[in-house]
Amino acid sequence: MDVEAHGSDLPKRLLRKGDQFILDFGGHRTGHFGFKLVGEGSSIDAPVRLKVTFGEVPGDVAEPLYPYKGSLSSSWLPEEIITIDFLPQTVRMPRRYAFRFVKVEVLDTSPNFGVRFFDTHAIALTSASSQPAPLAISTPEWIRRVDEVSIATLRDCMQTTFEDGPRRDQRLWIGDLRLQARASYVTMPNHDLVKRCLYLFAGLPRESDGFLPACVFEKPAPSTTETFILDYAALYGSIVLDYLQASNDLAAAKELWPVAYRQIELLLKMVDDQGLFQAPKGYWAFIDWNMSLDRSASMQGVIIYSGRRLCELAQLTGNSEQVKPLSRRLDEMTAAAHQHYYNTAKGVCVSGAKQQISWASQAWLTLAGCLSREEAAGALRRAVIEDKTSTQPTTAYLYHHVVEAMVVCGMRQQALELIKSYWGRMVDDGADTFWEAFDPNDSTFSPYGDVHINSFCHAWSCTPTYFFRALHLLDT
Repeated sequence: MDVEAHGSDLPKRLLRKGDQFILDFGGHRTGHFGFKLVGEGSSIDAPVRLKVTFGEVPGDVAEPLYPYKGSLSSSWLPEEIITIDFLPQTVRMPRRYAFRFVKVEVLDTSPNFGVRFFDTHAIALTSASSQPAPLAISTPEWIRRVDEVSIATLRDCMQTTFEDGPRRDQRLWIGDLRLQARASYVTMPNHDLVKRCLYLFAGLPRESDGFLPACVFEKPAPSTTETFILDYAALYGSIVLDYLQASNDLAAAKELWPVAYRQIELLLKMVDDQGLFQAPKGYWAFIDWNMSLDRSASMQGVIIYSGRRLCELAQLTGNSEQVKPLSRRLDEMTAAAHQHYYNTAKGVCVSGAKQQISWASQAWLTLAGCLSREEAAGALRRAVIEDKTSTQPTTAYLYHHVVEAMVVCGMRQQALELIKSYWGRMVDDGADTFWEAFDPNDSTFSPYGDVHINSFCHAWSCTPTYFFRALHLLDT
């Protein structure tokens, strides 16, 4: 973006039909846009019609949004046409937006007058009530910048729930919540917000069996859709455990225990006699947006990991007797995972009939404890670092779990290098907040068919600050 003038110069311009400008607020905001509009001319004899486009990245306001080719509703595209009947007028646009840039086009006035804009401003909203201490001054610049962008991402997604993204959806998802909550505990803790989110899910189970929905709408009243994601439901108990460890709120953890236990109980019914998880037809296993990913091995890892975390929660909430059969079943699943998915000759985990090698399989089977430390480190090194043909992530959600797996098996320097190559690359490409989906080799990648529908401030991308502060990755 080339700077044309300072924002204070905007009121000097008398704008007429066909004129436009782009404002740069210098950083990402979640909130409202306001301004004062004054007419000037022989007669203010017509309304003013404006088109306002909000941009998280320059492409939102520098490129046309249409023709739109995405699979999600175009009503999420960040634009409005507003009509202002009387001048002068102070305007605060009622909808909430996510933006750094605002493009304003004067669609029409009348030949008799033009308009001037005064006091253009953003009203930023967040439920984060504090700023974390900055990293040490001796921290390398790229790490401090990645940390700052991580925190900005988290801040702007912390609203009345932990939203997945303030630009689009604006709803609460289990997978995003887990990562956001972990990042918030070590930066801008808001235990009440995490608790509220946990209870929103607990209050909206599927009536037939208690299975939790993957996401929740908060407004106009709490509700959900028929969206059920196997790996998200499995991870609910892990969020409760993290919350208990961060807040010491044992009463809430005990109350939420039956909900957490029910998810694993239901998922274990999908494990066959060999100890292998078999996703039923019609159910969604997410893991990542890479549609070529075979999810068999990684789902096995998610179920084992989530079950182990649930057993930890049981110890703390007085439910250890209830999970003894579960613990034995997890041992069987762990042995089956090693036998079925770990290719000893290749030293990597494989998945599916085609024996696919992916980052996801190595990460989740490592986090689940299905491999020895040496096996896990070797598998990650071969599949992630050395094999350029392995199936890779398309989102920071899976990148997070790959980094975490590296930390677990002692590959701390490699984990730091992966953060630099992915999140650091986003910063190099101009990110003020981290993006929903990012392919370093294709800046137009979108899981929805059109990059303009992507979220460029997305909750699951905020976790480098968690690695720096909670897992002390900078101590390598």
